Amino acid sequence: MIKHVVLLKFKPGVTEEDVESLEKGLDALPGAIPEILSYDFGRDIVRSERSFDFGLVSSFKDLESLKRYQVHPEHVKVLEIVKRICDQIVAVDFTF
Repeated sequence: MIKHVVLLKFKPGVTEEDVESLEKGLDALPGAIPEILSYDFGRDIVRSERSFDFGLVSSFKDLESLKRYQVHPEHVKVLEIVKRICDQIVAVDFTF
């Protein structure tokens, strides 16, 4: 099993509508991409100086499933939103 963790730091001036658009896009992915086994995301609630603004944790059967997810057209659409509204994106993928 692969755990995929992504942290997002929004650009200054990102609006509530921008974040809602991201959430709507992410929410639709599990129904569109069968490789996704679990999919949780949300906004940071602590807001410390080291916090990122948004996080995503998802699970996949294996590395091949993760790779299919990464290039899936619906994921690519959401990734375009992420790139538009984020200053920083970090990720880690590990087995569990």
